[in-house]
Amino acid sequence: MQFANQDFCKKIMATFKKEKVDKIVWQPRIEHWYLVNKVRGTLPEKYKDKDLMEIYDDLGASVRYYFGPSGDETLPETYIKHSYKNGVNVREIEENNNIYIIYDTPLGQLKGKRTLGEWGTSWHYTEFPVKNISDLKIMEYVLKNTVVRFDHDFYEEAKNKIGKRGIIQFYFDRSPFQNCMLFYMGVENTFYALHDYPKRMKEFLRIAEDSQDQMYEILEKCPAPVLNFGENIDSHIDPPSVFREYLIPYYRKRVEQLHRAGKFCHIHMDGSLKPLLPFINEAGFDGIEAATPLPQGDVTLEELKEAMGDTILLDGIPAILFLPDYSYEELEEFTNKILRLFSPNLILGISDEPPPPSDIEKVRFVSQIVERFKVE
Repeated sequence: MQFANQDFCKKIMATFKKEKVDKIVWQPRIEHWYLVNKVRGTLPEKYKDKDLMEIYDDLGASVRYYFGPSGDETLPETYIKHSYKNGVNVREIEENNNIYIIYDTPLGQLKGKRTLGEWGTSWHYTEFPVKNISDLKIMEYVLKNTVVRFDHDFYEEAKNKIGKRGIIQFYFDRSPFQNCMLFYMGVENTFYALHDYPKRMKEFLRIAEDSQDQMYEILEKCPAPVLNFGENIDSHIDPPSVFREYLIPYYRKRVEQLHRAGKFCHIHMDGSLKPLLPFINEAGFDGIEAATPLPQGDVTLEELKEAMGDTILLDGIPAILFLPDYSYEELEEFTNKILRLFSPNLILGISDEPPPPSDIEKVRFVSQIVERFKVE
């Protein structure tokens, strides 16, 4: 299957606009698979001298994201750039497998640490900068003195590199609550603080939300037609009580703001979802990205479809089906089922991404299934 005859851009926009489409778009998001295998020297022989775009073309698939020549999606800033004023300086120091993030301010210093994964292509926080409730004042000062701009040069680079393979999409700063858990305080300390200092935490979350106004004003005006709230929602850390109180009001406010500006919005929800199904549409998102059904997630395709209605599903095929443990027949059966259930409100992909040991020829196999499928 060759890319040359396909214009994925028109099909993607038609899907979001709920216009008639003749074919479902297939966006497998193979960046992590590519990076790890490239570092390990385990790319298939025919791909050893090819870049990501060439591999997408060979597999007959569309591209959803562009992160630069390296393809490194773990980079904290791509399209949205940050700078600082009034004595704030944020710097990173890399030592071995650790990246230290240091926040210097007139009110004091905060220090966090990210640790790289085995192959240096992913990372996670192993030390959070906000250690106690008094540190919130310093983080507030950082947020209030952060200046945001849109990198138009990088956007044009992405547009030229992707071409007709897909429209330019990207994710940006998470909601204040998710930032607290994932970047500022950690999950455990965030929940302890909410219990022990509820008034102070709500004040911090309000200030953090206000600090994002400038970012959303930029997003309103940016040239990207589709924006991704890259939240990584999981009901284990975002249970219904938290989702309703701290997240839905925020999402509703920001989605309405971006809708007024003519943007489409989807949200990344790649964890356990079953307890959140009754609320999945309350914020008004146009699509849900990376929702993961059984046998990897905790919901059936039927449960997901019933909850989402006509909301667009981006992805949907469990990543484990691309491992050698699962047969081509099992993958084909699941792919046809999701195509029947969700078309035409579907941009097919892998929830979340194919693991490095995946059989990449299964991506081509799904391309062929999608090509044969007739959209009703």
